Amino acid sequence: MQCSVEQRAITAEAAHAAVAAAVAKAGELGIRVNAAVTDASGVLATARWAGILQADEALRLGMPQRARNVVFGGGLPVREGGVLIGGIGVSGGSAEQDEICARAALAALGIEET
Repeated sequence: MQCSVEQRAITAEAAHAAVAAAVAKAGELGIRVNAAVTDASGVLATARWAGILQADEALRLGMPQRARNVVFGGGLPVREGGVLIGGIGVSGGSAEQDEICARAALAALGIEET
C-alpha cells in the first residue's frame, strides 16, 4: 500500500512575487487591497494586508476560522503546467479591479489563467 502522494506547491518566492505584483497593480489603479496566496491545499503561503481587514484579527493572524464559502471577484487558481499549485485572492477594490490585480499576479509569475 502506498501511504503518500507527491504534491506540487507554490514556492515562497513565487508567492511573495505574486502578492507584490497584485499590490503594485492596485497602486497603479489607485486602490488599496489585501492580497493572499495559498498553496494547493488552501494553506496560507503569504499575504499582505493593507489595513482593510485589521478589525478581523483572527483572519489577519492566520488563526483558524469556521469554514465559509463566499464568492468574490479577485480569486484565481495558480496552475503551472496544468497542475494546481496554489491560489491567489485579492480584495479591496471592485470585483473587476480585484480580478485585474490577481491577473497581474499570475502574469508576474509567467502563468496564464486556464
